[in-house]
Amino acid sequence: MNAVRAYLEGPGNAIRVFWWMLGVAAVLTLLRPWLPAGLVRPPEWFLLPWRDWLDVAFDFIRGDMESGRPGLIYVTRTLSSGLEFILDAVANLLYGKARWPRFEAIPWPVITGVTAVIGYALGGWRLALLGGLTFLWAALMGQWKLTMETLSVILVAAPYGFVIGGLLGIWAWKSKRVEDTIKPLLLVMQVLPFFSYLLPAVIFFKVGPTAATVATIAYSLPPMILMTTLGLKKVSPEVVEAGKMSGCTRWQMLRHVYLPSARTEIMVGLNQVIMLCLAMVVLTAAIGMPGLGAKLLQVMGSFKLGRSLEIGITIVLLAVMLDRYSKAWVIKQPEHFEKGTPWWRRNIHLVLALGSFVMLYLVSWMAQGVTDVNFKDLTWGNTIQFFGSLLDEVGRRQSMTQGRFLDGEIKAVLNWDWVQAITYGIRYFFNNYILVPTENALLYVPTLGVIIFVTAISLRLGGFVPGVLAFVFFSVVAQLGYWDRAMLTLHSVFMATFLAFLIGAPIAVIAARKEHWAKRGIFWCDIFQTFPSYVYLLPAVMLFGISPVTVILSILIYTMVPVVRYTIEGLRGVPAEMVEAAEMSGATRWQKLRQVQLPLAMPTIAVGLNQALVFAFFMVIIAEFIGTRDIGQEMRKTMAGTNLGWNFVLGFSVVFMALTFDIAINAWAERRRKALGLS
Repeated sequence: MNAVRAYLEGPGNAIRVFWWMLGVAAVLTLLRPWLPAGLVRPPEWFLLPWRDWLDVAFDFIRGDMESGRPGLIYVTRTLSSGLEFILDAVANLLYGKARWPRFEAIPWPVITGVTAVIGYALGGWRLALLGGLTFLWAALMGQWKLTMETLSVILVAAPYGFVIGGLLGIWAWKSKRVEDTIKPLLLVMQVLPFFSYLLPAVIFFKVGPTAATVATIAYSLPPMILMTTLGLKKVSPEVVEAGKMSGCTRWQMLRHVYLPSARTEIMVGLNQVIMLCLAMVVLTAAIGMPGLGAKLLQVMGSFKLGRSLEIGITIVLLAVMLDRYSKAWVIKQPEHFEKGTPWWRRNIHLVLALGSFVMLYLVSWMAQGVTDVNFKDLTWGNTIQFFGSLLDEVGRRQSMTQGRFLDGEIKAVLNWDWVQAITYGIRYFFNNYILVPTENALLYVPTLGVIIFVTAISLRLGGFVPGVLAFVFFSVVAQLGYWDRAMLTLHSVFMATFLAFLIGAPIAVIAARKEHWAKRGIFWCDIFQTFPSYVYLLPAVMLFGISPVTVILSILIYTMVPVVRYTIEGLRGVPAEMVEAAEMSGATRWQKLRQVQLPLAMPTIAVGLNQALVFAFFMVIIAEFIGTRDIGQEMRKTMAGTNLGWNFVLGFSVVFMALTFDIAINAWAERRRKALGLS
């Protein structure tokens, strides 16, 4: 092995091996009609029964409560009872779930007002306005209960994710062995399809909010662990030395030195936990979790575009609000007061929140006696009565939803001749001249040809180790038995990422030319990056209905964000003296871009491309909700039973493909940084 590695690192050898491997892959493809069937696709006798083995292993670990066989399910069902109690308590407070403990629901004006006060405390009147308008919109559109059902799981899952992830991050920081063990697991967790989180949660924790919470917690852990470990590692040695000189114990060093110094990274981890919790809780509609995600899935399935748009806006507003609040918390520094400052002055925002709570609660209580007025019956004479009745509860007939009207208007616009001509033309062209031919071409290539081709690309990009891993990973994908489904998944991912780069990179290059354009570009990338992935299905379905083009478009929109963001960041990060040197030498704008800026920005752009690929592998599974023929469709079938083995075989087919390109591109980016002296 060392001899092979040494040969590949020799001058010119790597490129010769690369072209030789591409040639072998091409020959295998050309000779496909004459190849034995076993070389075209792995024969049945060659495939090991991974699915059955995993089912036996999971069944042994799980146990059986009916037969009394011990196993993990006894532990998880016990934990489930405690978690269910917490969820019910939070749900009672937010929307009045009729289960013990029977707390009375907090009226919507109270939650809206207190949220606005919290926003003001964190970031001023703009955040207060954002928080207040978000919940006001949800209430007036008749989506209050749906929003609170979603938020109730986030309010439980996010603290658990923060605490568990933080503790694991501290453990990984303290122990090199733990860090080395946990890093590959976190890498796998970050690319594992969400269906592989949902099914184990259902089996071990029952269908509904409990399983949704467990899956959400598990999904949110990786960034918290990584950011905690990173923050603790970055603590300045001088700060550590000062703590030791002060005689701090190990616990005091952690509590008073390390954690405060790593606060920014830990709070960024919390921001990521909250956003991943929202993204996942919307997707848990697949396992019976009520809320905005379930309702959006239902109305999209009925092609009620107006109602879908309203719910999509609610999800987007909630996502932006949670993102802005948590980011404001990250940068907010503790306030200090002079000695003798009154308690109310030191805690003015707490006083305002309590005052708002009491005042708005009394207003809502007094509004209970106001007779409800339906929104359809609203006139100038009963306007005060109408808005007074809203302060208690917004009933179905009182909501200001315009879903039915919007549905008619959107469908009318989509039925315009020129709109239909454009969408039909795009759909026809892409289906018949791009998607179908490239899909058939990829499925035509023998399995061994694809493995050799991917190995060659990885070897050329990242070197020996990524090349070996690519060969092993894609061989495992072939061995798992779902090769054609995996290739359909890979085809969707590559087509969407290629188009995202084709469209996004020029936009980013133009935006990077002026500082204010770049700032606006980054701002909009920040906004779009907060949207839960499920929302990106909506514009694609509106324009193209249910079709393969819809799948590609939804993935494209989602993956274009990291492409634009990292291209702008890469071009902005080029040292000013390099640009000035190019200008001094008389380079044109095009020469400066092609020969100076792009080469120096390529490592950062490669990171964006890698992120886009990972996003695409995640989104292609979500696109199953609007109809696909790839691994996502097969994974959806596993949710109908307890086929954990089947689920994990499919999930790890995606994981191994995603990891192959992630490792190769990251290795290339690192090699490029070293070559440019930027490492």
